[in-house]
Amino acid sequence: MTAKHALGDDQYNAAADLIGRNLEAGRGDKPAFIDVTGTHTYAELDRLSNKAANLLTSRGLRMEDRVLMAMLDTVDFPAVFLGAIKAGIVPIPVNTRLTAADYAFMLDDSRARVLIVSEPILEQFLPHIKNHRFLRTVIVAGADSHGFERLSDVLEGQPDSFEVAPTRRDDMCFWLYTSGTTGKPKGAVHLQSHLIATADLYAIPTLGLTDEDVVFSAAKLFFAYGLGNGLTFPMSVGACAILHAGPPEPDAVCRILRENKPTIFYGVPTLFAMLLAGDMLPGPGEHAMRLATSAGEALPADLLRRFKERTGVDILDGLGSTEMLHIFLSNRQGDVKPGSSGTPIDGYRLRIVDDDGNVIDEAGEMGMLEVSGPTSAIMYWNQRERSRETFRGPWTRTGDKYTHDEKGYYTYAGRTDDMLKVGGIYVSPFEVEGAVLKHEKVLETAVVGHDDKDGLTKPKAFVVLKEGGQPSEVLAEEIKALVRNELAAFKYPRWIEFIDELPKTATGKIQRFKLRARGG
Repeated sequence: MTAKHALGDDQYNAAADLIGRNLEAGRGDKPAFIDVTGTHTYAELDRLSNKAANLLTSRGLRMEDRVLMAMLDTVDFPAVFLGAIKAGIVPIPVNTRLTAADYAFMLDDSRARVLIVSEPILEQFLPHIKNHRFLRTVIVAGADSHGFERLSDVLEGQPDSFEVAPTRRDDMCFWLYTSGTTGKPKGAVHLQSHLIATADLYAIPTLGLTDEDVVFSAAKLFFAYGLGNGLTFPMSVGACAILHAGPPEPDAVCRILRENKPTIFYGVPTLFAMLLAGDMLPGPGEHAMRLATSAGEALPADLLRRFKERTGVDILDGLGSTEMLHIFLSNRQGDVKPGSSGTPIDGYRLRIVDDDGNVIDEAGEMGMLEVSGPTSAIMYWNQRERSRETFRGPWTRTGDKYTHDEKGYYTYAGRTDDMLKVGGIYVSPFEVEGAVLKHEKVLETAVVGHDDKDGLTKPKAFVVLKEGGQPSEVLAEEIKALVRNELAAFKYPRWIEFIDELPKTATGKIQRFKLRARGG
């Protein structure tokens, strides 16, 4: 049932729109998703989402009740996500790589009445599954439901039609919990109008998406980045998305690029580094990519250059956030400035402010980046003070330090609490990291502040070497010398510590606070 037929003029439902526009365009038999079980058409997705909507309402859920989704990337994810939205029920996709304590917090915080969990993740819920006073139903997606209801079984008996709930554009639609590097996760509350706005403002004009595209996102659907890449964007134009249930290991990613031939590949800097380090990337003629994108953390210019040399394809680096749902600042096709996050996406306003909230207009001056646009979350659930800190009228604080130049290009300078002040001058950890990464033996690095014997802050680099690399004082001095040649002398890392891996959140972001705590 389409948005046009299901709802009145003053109503809007995101799921009915995303599915309905494809049925109205005659794309019912066109592939919407390809997963481990095969190809699934838009008409099949409509039926599956209707069954999911009926399933949730049959369990007593009403409009604005919540369902927690800890689900791998298969067609079950969009079926449940869109089915809940059709019913006016609020789906909450969560990271599938968290701990039992994380999930316990999210179930209590959201007061979810239904949990739908993929079988491999169920073990993280079992220790506390009976302790949540609002949770009524547990449904497992997979072959072995471990005594709970099995998703395929309970969907089978549901009707394949559903009358879409009378939702409005400003109704609560779904939540996404922020990954964060410190503290408890925060539930960012998004509205019905937000999904399609990210496609209309970013995906279609910036990526040039059409119904002929096949897309693959290494970032999973539970991420804000992955949700747009792998669900909203392709569905907005009738494209096809490849879903990979397993982790985005380099060999699996390269196999998909070679065999499934996606035309757009969505990655993250860490993955691009791993792909290039392993020399596994398909070259021109071995893939169908016309474009790649990067987000999550700023993309070092050297990775962009090497990826282009290897594949012949540009990476469009951009900045988005869970709070803003997707990318609002990006490089463009034919307008890529290495090392920068590009220029603002039409429909969004950006500004840089100082510590007192004053707008900084002068090019080159560093400050906090704030963004205003139609996809901002309305709040963090049950966190009034954090909401007030982040959502300030029409402006949302990103927590990122940025500069901009005379031509309007924005350059990332680090997180607010990651910035270093060396000799009274701000130093961007990312800038130093970009220089360190130019050494041929370096795979990954993170730079943090470290106090010298006088208690003064200087940069320290934690370095992960490529396979076969051997830590040594000689190598450390080589890296220091390289940075001194690349950057102003005061920016070079005074210490190099070689480690086996960088501490990261489940979403792949470096936890610099853990590195700062190591001392040494």
